[in-house]
Amino acid sequence: MTTTPAGRRKQRTWSQFGEVKRKPTPYEAVTGKFHYHFRREPAPFELDPATPINTWYLNNREGSPFQVDDWEAFRDPYKLTYRDYVAMQHEREIFVDSLVDRSEASGLVGGLDPAWVATLADVFVPLRFPIHVLQMVSLYVGQMAPSSYITNCAHFQAADEMRRIQRIAYWTKVLANTHGDDIAETARSRDIWESDPAWQPLRKALETLLISYDWGEAFTALCVVVKPTVDTLFNDCLSDLAAQNGDRFVAELAAEFARDSARSRDWTQALTTYALERDPSLSEVLEGWVSKWVPVADEAVAALAPALGQAPVPLDPAAVVKRAVATRDEFIIGTAI
Repeated sequence: MTTTPAGRRKQRTWSQFGEVKRKPTPYEAVTGKFHYHFRREPAPFELDPATPINTWYLNNREGSPFQVDDWEAFRDPYKLTYRDYVAMQHEREIFVDSLVDRSEASGLVGGLDPAWVATLADVFVPLRFPIHVLQMVSLYVGQMAPSSYITNCAHFQAADEMRRIQRIAYWTKVLANTHGDDIAETARSRDIWESDPAWQPLRKALETLLISYDWGEAFTALCVVVKPTVDTLFNDCLSDLAAQNGDRFVAELAAEFARDSARSRDWTQALTTYALERDPSLSEVLEGWVSKWVPVADEAVAALAPALGQAPVPLDPAAVVKRAVATRDEFIIGTAI
């Protein structure tokens, strides 16, 4: 390190990381300490402390019981930057495009059993509504997170959800072009989402999640409980169901989405482990939120599972519920909560 004419040590541009005695990685350089507004006195943002945005953050972030002394040492297990994420998903999108091209070239859609198409119209097509909620809550968790290392994980998760929505919407139109325009009509899918009894426990769960403003509870409810539970249904069980009914495309598409869900579980597990290592007493806080949300998620899956039992070659609804609950519970155990 050079010295100035006055004899003072000249700071390197990455001195904000402290005396780490090493050059920060590109991941750290574009992520570390970007949230200048966390624990900033007298208020997070340079406005009157009584303004709504300041009171909101003070109540729902600084005021959350989910706190450790330093969030900046948390790291995404994948250490993704925006550039890394785009490059990674570009490769995955090329793969999905190849699935689309192969399926369209083979005329797969035209050869589907009409009864299976009806199942897709009732189960697959409406998924864009709940997945959009998962996306919005992921964005909220990222917006409220106390460190940009956490924000990046949550926002990449939101991008994953948008990826699911876009692919579902595209394939909905492909189905509609062959089997009837009504499949792609928003009013039909919205009516299923808003009125079909099978979907109402999930809708209630997700709409309640949208008003869970404490950032710690929003993170726990979404990433530890609700998303791992319903993703088993939306990805794993749906993939198996599609394969049993001769729909190779939906089977492989859902399996592809499961890759993104696995990455979500990995960073979630890393964050809970990080927090509990620094403050073991947080287990009580997290357990409280988990106990609150597990019955909600279980009710949602129990109501939706029979829809998978109505396909021409069905899945056993009881087995679907058991699988979703067991997968989620195993994940929670892995989070060390």
